[in-house]
Amino acid sequence: MNPISRKTIEKLASMGPRFLPFADVATADIPLSRLLRLSLFQVSVGMALVLLVGTLNRVMIVELGVSASLVAVMVSLPVIFAPFRTIIGFRSDTHRSVLGWKRVPFIWKGTLIQFGGLAIMPFALLVLSGGGNSTQWPAWVGQAGAGLAFLLVGAGLHTIQTAGLALATDLVSEESQPKVVGLMYVMLLVGTVLSATAFGAALADFSPARLIQVIQASAIVTIALNIIALWKQESRQRGGVAPNADAPTFRQAWDSFTEGGKAIRRLTVVSLGTMAFSMQDILLEPYGGQVLHMSVAATTKLTAVLAVGGLIGFGWASRVLSRGADPFRIAAYGAWVGVPAFVSVTAAATIQSPLVFCVGVFLIGLGGGLFSHGTLTATMNSAPANQRGLALGAWGAAQATAAGVAIAIGGIMRDVVGRMGLIAGESGAGGYAFVYAVEIVLLLATLAAMSPLVNQSRRVAHA
Repeated sequence: MNPISRKTIEKLASMGPRFLPFADVATADIPLSRLLRLSLFQVSVGMALVLLVGTLNRVMIVELGVSASLVAVMVSLPVIFAPFRTIIGFRSDTHRSVLGWKRVPFIWKGTLIQFGGLAIMPFALLVLSGGGNSTQWPAWVGQAGAGLAFLLVGAGLHTIQTAGLALATDLVSEESQPKVVGLMYVMLLVGTVLSATAFGAALADFSPARLIQVIQASAIVTIALNIIALWKQESRQRGGVAPNADAPTFRQAWDSFTEGGKAIRRLTVVSLGTMAFSMQDILLEPYGGQVLHMSVAATTKLTAVLAVGGLIGFGWASRVLSRGADPFRIAAYGAWVGVPAFVSVTAAATIQSPLVFCVGVFLIGLGGGLFSHGTLTATMNSAPANQRGLALGAWGAAQATAAGVAIAIGGIMRDVVGRMGLIAGESGAGGYAFVYAVEIVLLLATLAAMSPLVNQSRRVAHA
């Protein structure tokens, strides 16, 4: 690590709990600087998400003229791999490596898979854009290549994130595990903000060649960040670890995790809420470009606005949860914040106000941050000590699967409603407005599904 980075981390670590909500998770054995270094894997994940959900979808829809339905399907392709997060978490709980590691092999394999996707992506986009000699290739080659690249990047980041979060919880005491996972997700948002800002600046003068350079740089940065993050984090058991014949099967571990039905309701709430906050993920930037006539650089920075809102939501949720607040109540607050957020985004088209649009985007991030931290903390609080990876994997699988399905449905609905003219709207805003209305309905359904969990927590508190 270079001296500037080391001094920055030491400065952050010295600020104390007053300014850093997660500073109290550190101990003498596990200083905050070490946790912040580990969290760099989340920065690489955030960078990939900005590319997939932010920059590339707007470029393909607006600049390259690819239909929103096709782009939505491409962006949602990682959902194919998302359900395997539960198995990855379970396997990283029980893995026995000849090198003496449990989590590191999964994180490193995920890094290589993500790098492979980013390596393929520039060539696929070159074919899609018709640049160079790419006109000799049929259109489906570019579409298939882009789909494969999206799938590999998604599979890699799912693997990295699941095993990385499990490793983070391994390093701290049981009572600090929800806090350290919260810290990791805050760093994900920080990485999203920094990446969106950097991409926006790099693409201020947009060209396909400049976009390819940005993707190639992202691939190199991904490898570098994850190597730094993993360096001397997981303790090695010399001589390797022999397979454990008494380890439970995945089915046995899953049955234990879902016993009583509460876990299923929690995962249902996570799925509904995530769909509500994610259906517009690939539509915000095209909406800003097509309806509000914002530039590529301006719409890319919307991802940063969204992430700042999420960062504030995570920070505030962490503060109140550390004082004993009900995590499901915090998640419910997030769902309620989402309702005026989508109303603001819809109203921005009517009054042609980018400012109102940005306020709505910020509130979406704020509500999503509250909801995510609340449901994540509830999941961690209910997880048995030997099922950290499984619990995080189940939460991540529900969230990622719901997000992927919602993104695909959102893009398709936008195209179908817009082309059929079912909703009148200037500048083609009708299809977008329909999607935002559906998201409001999903938020209300989330609140209804969450109500028994909130009421149950209240009864336990009064008992």
